[in-house]
Amino acid sequence: MSRPALPSPTTVHALRLADLIYPEGHPRYGETGPVFAFLVDHPDGPVLVDTGIGPPHQLIDRLYKPARYPLEEALAGLGLAPKDVRLIVNTHLHFDHCGGNQFFPGRPLLVQRREREAAGAPGYTLPHWVEFSDANYRLLDGDSELLPGLRVLPTRHTPGHQSVVVDTDNGAVVIAGQVTETAAEFEAEQEESSIQKLKSFRPVRVFFSHDYATWPYG
Repeated sequence: MSRPALPSPTTVHALRLADLIYPEGHPRYGETGPVFAFLVDHPDGPVLVDTGIGPPHQLIDRLYKPARYPLEEALAGLGLAPKDVRLIVNTHLHFDHCGGNQFFPGRPLLVQRREREAAGAPGYTLPHWVEFSDANYRLLDGDSELLPGLRVLPTRHTPGHQSVVVDTDNGAVVIAGQVTETAAEFEAEQEESSIQKLKSFRPVRVFFSHDYATWPYG
């Protein structure tokens, strides 16, 4: 008798959705930086963490001069289409993390309640990239397990920023989001509580939204 197929192992893929130039007034003024989303290939269905910078927008394009790489093409490179994505997790609702939410009408969009409330403040984000027809936000309050081996926990950066911890066969993988700008900053930080909590998982890899590098380096 044949045995039932075992569930596929959970894996994490970085999706580079844009490169932008940081404008005057930004701490990284003049630098070019990436915008990453992440696809968690989970046995219960694909989970997308962040959705990138969104379609062309006059103000964003003037300030950041982004080069966009379509989300649909990034997913296609993994053999997926937007319709295959089960859940979307937004680390936070700044424009470069939620711009593609509108391409997932009706799909669950998981954010911290505090972040959803903060996003209503003037100048926080682009409102029409957060509020759109059939937006299906599901609000979280603190640490939450979304699927077996897939959890989120609040971390610093915005009022409701959250990072994602994924159990894989090789160990924990952390999608830090923008808890720090770079892997080097994450490595150097020895005191901030939410970063220490992420490090406590002893991750084999930590991904960042705006750094080409990962931590540990490799």
